[in-house]
Amino acid sequence: MIKINLLPVRAARKKETAIQQISIAGSVVVLIALIVISLYIVKRVQVAAAKENIILANNKINELKTKIGKLEELKSLKEQVKKKLDVLSQLRKNKTGPAQRLATISDLTPEMLWLTSYSESGQDVKISGTAYTEELIARFMKALEASNDFMAVELVVSEQTVVAETKLKKFDLTLKLRSAAPLLPVAAAKK
Repeated sequence: MIKINLLPVRAARKKETAIQQISIAGSVVVLIALIVISLYIVKRVQVAAAKENIILANNKINELKTKIGKLEELKSLKEQVKKKLDVLSQLRKNKTGPAQRLATISDLTPEMLWLTSYSESGQDVKISGTAYTEELIARFMKALEASNDFMAVELVVSEQTVVAETKLKKFDLTLKLRSAAPLLPVAAAKK
């Protein structure tokens, strides 16, 4: 009978399977290393992109903050201009008011009656002057009362005086302005 020694074939098969297993294990390790490295690179790219987005967003925020600052500055300038315009309109109203009233008084003053002083304090007006007769003073008072600018005309003093050897009547009147709004500072009027 013939005996065949199969041991070297088994050993060769074991060696072959061991080489195959080592090469498969090496391939798997290399494949896993490649996957891990590629995932690492992808994450690095994502992190870099996120950092870049953050930098862009911060730049945009800073840009918007400067625009907001400019807007706030424009709002404060607008408020200042508005206050100045309010003051100007108030001055225009005050300018036309007394000038118009003085023109009215000038038109209402009869001949032989002279005004020596005129003062306004809020709605109160004081007028002083001289006239030839008390009748001229009464006519002047009636004309003031009938005007659209004045009301509550009262004679405070009427006394005789001598000017250049002529007897004249010196008088003081108090009256109120009709429909005059009290003059307030612009800031107080807004409150």
